Amino acid sequence: MAAPDRIAFVCPRLAGEGAVGGAETLLKNLALHAAARGLAVDFLTTCAQSHFTWENSLPAGVKPMDGMNVHFFPVDNRDVGTFLRIQQAIDRGRAIPESDELLWLRNGVNSAALLAHLGQHAAEYRAIVLGPYLFGLTYFTALAHPDRSLLVPCLHDEPFAKLASMKRLFAETAGCLFNSQAERELAGELFAYPDGKSRIVGMGLDPFEVDPTAFARRHRLAVPYVLYSGRREPLKGTPLLCDYLQTFRERTGRDVKLVFTGSGPIDAPPALWPHILDAGFVSETEKHEAMAGAVAFLHPSVNESFGIVLLEAFLAGTPGLVHAQSRVLVSQCRAARAGLWFRHYPDFEAQLLYLLKNPEARAALGASGRDFVAREYAWPAIERKFLAALDSLRPPSV
Repeated sequence: MAAPDRIAFVCPRLAGEGAVGGAETLLKNLALHAAARGLAVDFLTTCAQSHFTWENSLPAGVKPMDGMNVHFFPVDNRDVGTFLRIQQAIDRGRAIPESDELLWLRNGVNSAALLAHLGQHAAEYRAIVLGPYLFGLTYFTALAHPDRSLLVPCLHDEPFAKLASMKRLFAETAGCLFNSQAERELAGELFAYPDGKSRIVGMGLDPFEVDPTAFARRHRLAVPYVLYSGRREPLKGTPLLCDYLQTFRERTGRDVKLVFTGSGPIDAPPALWPHILDAGFVSETEKHEAMAGAVAFLHPSVNESFGIVLLEAFLAGTPGLVHAQSRVLVSQCRAARAGLWFRHYPDFEAQLLYLLKNPEARAALGASGRDFVAREYAWPAIERKFLAALDSLRPPSV
């Protein structure tokens, strides 16, 4: 009997409405474009918006959205103390028993109601597309329905990826949809993951035109600024970014502001605070305006599987300045000929000074990035990759 042409997407949060995150944005946009191509799509997520508290802040139920049905399920009660205790041990590289790994996953983000829904309706879906990899919701959903699950892992080279439970997750699911060749290679190194069970899909981006002076005018910025967009947390490198920019201002005497969009607390030296603009959660248009007016888009994270905001900055005509230890971000800068990278503070200072002193070179990098993204990440191309991956890993006759 042929499998139905209906797809379920499972993600801990729905991007938008205050929820910021690359993996969430990726899965939501893939789902929307699958629906636009004629597939019946159910997007299964939780009632949480904050990735810090995971509080149920949205009503449970079903909401139609742009051709798909979004199902909201409540987050289960969690033992936060147990979760944090085990997570700290993992983060520090300590060996822990698999029983503790499972305890960590159970006290992360889970929804018994979502799992119960899939328990009743999994057979109605040709595939369950889910991610990112390190959440309990992803893990328990995939292992409950391994033959239908296609994992969008957003895999990072981090201690969590080295857990025995993650090796099991990758081994048992039907296939993986990677965002880049670098991420696929990492899965091969960590799990000996076979290429035949994976495809590279990524996410498309729509071109846009914005006024590069609009953001500065709106916020009365009279000096150059650099920009970071997304979650503010140590894993994203934002404390390092603040330390580097304060040192840059002190050593060079350059009056450069640091603009943040996104969510989360900012860990910055006291002397830098007068030179920080926290715009918070902004519209897509304002985010793109902020990107277009920046000297550079700064991405200090080393844990990325796909630099969505970096590609958006390229589309805005702005070069990237990224951490050299992120092979994904560096590979994107190389491929687009649109960015520079730093290993340590001396590199950071030299590269940022170069961009400030050479506006023509900066503009050339930005133009190269815009052309690259418009060519390689147009949505029609990504849609074809996704549908081909679906046909290959979960063919209609399954």
